[in-house]
Amino acid sequence: MDTVKEIRIITTGGTFDKQYNPIEGQLTFNKSNLPHIIECSRCTTPIELEGPLAIDSLYMSDEQRAHIVERILSSPEKKVIVVHGTDTMCKTAELCKSLRTCDDTHTIVFTGAMVPYSLIDSDAVYNLGCAQMAVQLLPQGVYVVMNGKAFEAGHVVKNTKQGVFVEK
Repeated sequence: MDTVKEIRIITTGGTFDKQYNPIEGQLTFNKSNLPHIIECSRCTTPIELEGPLAIDSLYMSDEQRAHIVERILSSPEKKVIVVHGTDTMCKTAELCKSLRTCDDTHTIVFTGAMVPYSLIDSDAVYNLGCAQMAVQLLPQGVYVVMNGKAFEAGHVVKNTKQGVFVEK
């Protein structure tokens, strides 16, 4: 029988997990960076990793988005972090918030990266660390955690000119 961990991290791809492919000359998906990041961070919190897909969120279908939300809301862990592409992260977070029932007890935090973990000067590790702390401290609900700030889902947008998330 599987034991329930303290936190579930669901990765969906996005810039966070992209890696440079020198043959193709572009950023692509190979494997998730999360196991390596968690190991190097010396995180002692029991974490369950789940990766239903690896996709650029600009190409995420409504069916894929609904599947991600279903996985989040059915998680046995009540603290869930979703690593998501930043271009449509707010959309998925809002869908998740709208589909939660009044008796749902999950604390759900969406996060991502503007620069892939595999490249220098990435914000991936910082955002993941902030998300790990936020999911343990925030009350039940759905949030976006980026750039050292936590926003309630539905009250945040990506400012594409500045490359940060801001309250709307």
